[in-house]
Amino acid sequence: MSERSRATAAAILFGGLVAGTIDIGAACVINHRSLDFILHSIAGGLLAERSFSGGTATAVLGGILQEAMGVLIATIYVLMALRLPSLLQRWFLFGLAYGVTIFFVMNYVVLPLSAWHSVPHFSTATLVANMIAMLLFGVIVSYFAHRKLGRPPALEHE
Repeated sequence: MSERSRATAAAILFGGLVAGTIDIGAACVINHRSLDFILHSIAGGLLAERSFSGGTATAVLGGILQEAMGVLIATIYVLMALRLPSLLQRWFLFGLAYGVTIFFVMNYVVLPLSAWHSVPHFSTATLVANMIAMLLFGVIVSYFAHRKLGRPPALEHE
């Protein structure tokens, strides 16, 4: 495996797993729910209400699904960044933009297509909190892409 391939894999895995894990914690805080409830809710994307009667197995399924989604979301960003170097150079700005994209895709495409078949209705406070969580998600993914794949900026001569 080449160094570039290892760096790409590291950007995807670190970005996806760190962002996915922090996102679970954010969901617990935002929704004032336990980790177990959040993980069962994520598993509900496949199982709907049955996820809450599945015990530890469906909580583990929820964790696996969350981390897999995180890695998939990071993969998309990293593959785009390999073709568009500005995503690595201006990683913070593009990470914020990616976070907004993640918010809309997850809430208005993925969730309605899941077993929940629902579109969320947010209060203003919950909308802001969820958007901040997705902005953070996007920045984490873009940070790891920049860190593992970005080139250091050229030194400026005064």
